[in-house]
Amino acid sequence: MESVWTRKTPLPRFPSLRGEIRTDVLVIGGGLAGLLCARRLTELGVETVLAEADLICGGVTKNTTAKITSQHGLIYDKLLRRFGAERAKMYLEANQAALGEYRRLCAGMDCGFEERDAFVYARSSRDKLEREMRALDVLGAVVELTETPRLPFPTAGAVRFPGQAQFDPLRFAAAVARSLRIYEHTPVLELLPGAAVTPEGRIRAEKIVVCTHFPFLNKHGGYFLKLYQRRSYVLALENAPDVGGMYVDEAEDGLSLRNAGELLLLGGGGHRTGKQGGGWEELKRWAARYYPASRERARWAAQDCMTLDGAPYIGPYSAGTRGLYVAAGFNKWGMTSSMAAAMILGDLVTGRENPWAPVFSPSRSVLRPQLAVNAAGAVVNLLTPTRPRCPHMGCALKWNPRERTWDCPCHGSRFTEEGRLIDNPAAGDLKRRPPGKP
Repeated sequence: MESVWTRKTPLPRFPSLRGEIRTDVLVIGGGLAGLLCARRLTELGVETVLAEADLICGGVTKNTTAKITSQHGLIYDKLLRRFGAERAKMYLEANQAALGEYRRLCAGMDCGFEERDAFVYARSSRDKLEREMRALDVLGAVVELTETPRLPFPTAGAVRFPGQAQFDPLRFAAAVARSLRIYEHTPVLELLPGAAVTPEGRIRAEKIVVCTHFPFLNKHGGYFLKLYQRRSYVLALENAPDVGGMYVDEAEDGLSLRNAGELLLLGGGGHRTGKQGGGWEELKRWAARYYPASRERARWAAQDCMTLDGAPYIGPYSAGTRGLYVAAGFNKWGMTSSMAAAMILGDLVTGRENPWAPVFSPSRSVLRPQLAVNAAGAVVNLLTPTRPRCPHMGCALKWNPRERTWDCPCHGSRFTEEGRLIDNPAAGDLKRRPPGKP
């Protein structure tokens, strides 16, 4: 199950750390967010080291559909109601600035960057689309309500956000990584004041930025309550048409579509990690119905951290931690959010004010309905008397027959059938081989 990006893009390789080194800033995590944060800090003249537990872009980044857009579903009506116009506009401006930075960087790269309009469509009611249009009008965005998007099934219309983009994320990441000081196969085992301990060394740093997809420090920030994870699935289809843009359903169970060269990427079938969902089988039914002449070229799955209110957590790790920062919870929009995080953290780490930081603050209110859902689910799974159990916080793991993995429904850690760690926040493998699958 390799993505189309993995199949055609070799990434540069880097040594593991042996011994003790010093740097101004340590970035932990070698996905796109970590790479871009390290690039931004280096550009600002800050000595920066990046430590990756495995291989760069070996996790979520390689499985994205790689849409670079400020249109994150019908987000702006929600942000306007939750945060008010000032902070909703911060969110829009941060993402538009991130898009502009990609445009600048990709101008000198061979990474498949191309501008495409983005669309959020509705299959039945127009009400949500019209509310989103009103919200975007308040925020000054130039958008359009399209009656007939180029989709093979009926819709009630779509909100069209012009001038967005898509690219090959690994070709881009490879170009960014070559100029950075990176150590692969260098997991951080422990954080001490001013230092990170690794299996064969130590990195002394004045400041540390955590970009590990799901933040791994449980005793600060409460991320085990503020985040949950969702899986989604992708089919790459050949002999399918160009849909003329990047599409996502306003409904959580709908389809995502974009073209990548001669292929159509069809996404969907999602579910909360550890729960049941439609998966690739649902996508195959969609493809057979709407693109009957198409053929499957590749399939893969992605996993995304979701926040309580729809905005990522970017900024100081917690109110009580000095010199420690985080970027997490990108809510399926990791490409644009990774660049926004790099721009925001570049300012905060170097002592500058950032105009967009308040809306992304990790210390903002957690009093959202999703908090109760997360807490109740964790309690139920903690009390479930089954084995194996997740080493992160002890929740009962669930067998995923589709992907043949053990998945944690509390926080989203995943393990192979033999117990090897695939996805964090767990920090290591299961201590003993799990029993046979159910």
